Amino acid sequence: MDKALNTPTNLTFDNRLLAKFLYWMGWRISSIAEYLKENDKNVHAWKARDEWDKEAPEGRVAQALEAKLVKLIIKDIYTPSDRADLDLLMRQMERMARIKKYTDGGNETDLNPKLQNRNAGPRKPKQPNALTEEQIEKLLEDFDEGLFEYQKVWYRAREQRNRALLKSRQIGATFYFAREALIKAVTTGRNQIFLSASKAQAHGFKTYIKNFVMQSIEVDLQGDPISITLPCGNTVQLIFLGTNAKTAQSYHGDLYFDEFFWVHGFATLKKVASAMAAQKQYTKTYFSTPSSKTHEAYKFWTGEAFNKGKSKENRIEIDTAHDHLKNGALCGDKMWRHIVNIYDAERQGCDLFDIEELIAENSSEEFANLYMCEFVDDGHSVFPLSIIQPCMVDSWEVWSNDFKALANRPFGNKPVWVGYDPAENGDSAGLVVIAPPELDYPKFRLLEHHQFKGMDFASQAQYIKKITTKYNVKYIGLDTTGMGTGVAQLVRDFFPNLTTFNYNVDIKTQLVMKGMDVINKGRFEFDAGSTEVAMSLMAIRKTLTASQRQMTFEASRAENIGHADLAFALLHAFFNEPLSLDDNSKSKKSSMEIY
Repeated sequence: MDKALNTPTNLTFDNRLLAKFLYWMGWRISSIAEYLKENDKNVHAWKARDEWDKEAPEGRVAQALEAKLVKLIIKDIYTPSDRADLDLLMRQMERMARIKKYTDGGNETDLNPKLQNRNAGPRKPKQPNALTEEQIEKLLEDFDEGLFEYQKVWYRAREQRNRALLKSRQIGATFYFAREALIKAVTTGRNQIFLSASKAQAHGFKTYIKNFVMQSIEVDLQGDPISITLPCGNTVQLIFLGTNAKTAQSYHGDLYFDEFFWVHGFATLKKVASAMAAQKQYTKTYFSTPSSKTHEAYKFWTGEAFNKGKSKENRIEIDTAHDHLKNGALCGDKMWRHIVNIYDAERQGCDLFDIEELIAENSSEEFANLYMCEFVDDGHSVFPLSIIQPCMVDSWEVWSNDFKALANRPFGNKPVWVGYDPAENGDSAGLVVIAPPELDYPKFRLLEHHQFKGMDFASQAQYIKKITTKYNVKYIGLDTTGMGTGVAQLVRDFFPNLTTFNYNVDIKTQLVMKGMDVINKGRFEFDAGSTEVAMSLMAIRKTLTASQRQMTFEASRAENIGHADLAFALLHAFFNEPLSLDDNSKSKKSSMEIY
């Protein structure tokens, strides 16, 4: 066969056949003639001779399906995408054959063969998660709906062996890749593996998939905590892994590695990931918001890890600049890279953000990191990434003895402390729930955290009250600097022993010193999937006061600028424990007022 025939773009319809299809699509004869550069009389003659108007609707569809199917079948080599398209077209041809048999005098069983066995005795129990061809087709149809252009770019690159994406916060990457993986599972029959920093983070993939299937075809997918099995021809698994992937070498399939720039021990986990997708049929997708250039994954992203040990002449130069990667590019190390910052997302249809508002809410450094895909320089941070990462754990696994995140009372009746940093104008508020150290677990644990924006005093206080019904709250620490006074007054109505902080240089220093003492001694843990907590801590830096005479700490706390609310909420909670465990002169009473 001529090699050119392997390229579907070289297989074109002749004008007479194309004119017929255009006419059936509703084109006027004059428009068809103009488009094909044909004489109007020729097109009219084709219409009359081939009796275009006499063809029934099902016949028109059948001819179009046949033409598209032949166009694929004649190829020598099929890509995985071709195979999926062939499967879909063949199913449609079978459906058209059933319709023709019905219109030629058949009955309803020709349209739906399952009706034939309706009264043929007891049916076999349906397999859990079994999807019909029609349901799969509906999933395929709904998957395309509402995708932004950059997500379509990701889909077109879905069969790249290696993909690495640097992306803005909250542009729908986890949402998209959960759906993409489901579609790949039901069309290719390949397992799909989701590798995350923690089980809680991996659970996000599972939730997106279950919600999509429920919304599309009203099927509630069932599974165990780490997998969903789909009996689609061959049995296909969707596998959700946290750090326990270190012992999960037996799994194999397409791999999705979420927020890889925030994972502790990336080099080790990458080896495990590569082993799970070692077969040439499988793909690997890494995607994340950026963290620090000191993170292990930075050399992987830049290609420095690929070039390690290579002689100068054998090194591959890899351009990771935004201008080079904003449309996606296959680089010299065979890694397909893509950068999508918030402006890229907006240009490509994402209308979920008010960018000017985000600029007002965040410092320039925070905006650059969170939304412009720029790496953090944490050299001046009080809490650099290197000391935060050891605090990041798989909470659902490490705390499983006494913490059940999805339960109505996640921590039972055990005591917790709450830290709150109220919202300023145009700002966000941060709330944390921590388990204080105890004999059986001598570390602080961040059980839950939230950020709020646009809530009035009453709404902020009401949410804190809700937390007191969910947990056995023994302490609440709250900042009353500025607008926090109003929230404090309302909280004191239901929690009289409220501790408040009225910030000055001394108080701020004491808070940060306490936080440094806890974190530097390895006495704090939070879920590895909570990257926003790490970002918030990294934002706190040393600076001089306005008089230039004293050292203080800040995180762009000026009005209308983001201010590391989660980090300061944590510091409020930590402060309920004295700075020195041997210092009995400091009270631990929650009724203490600090000015």
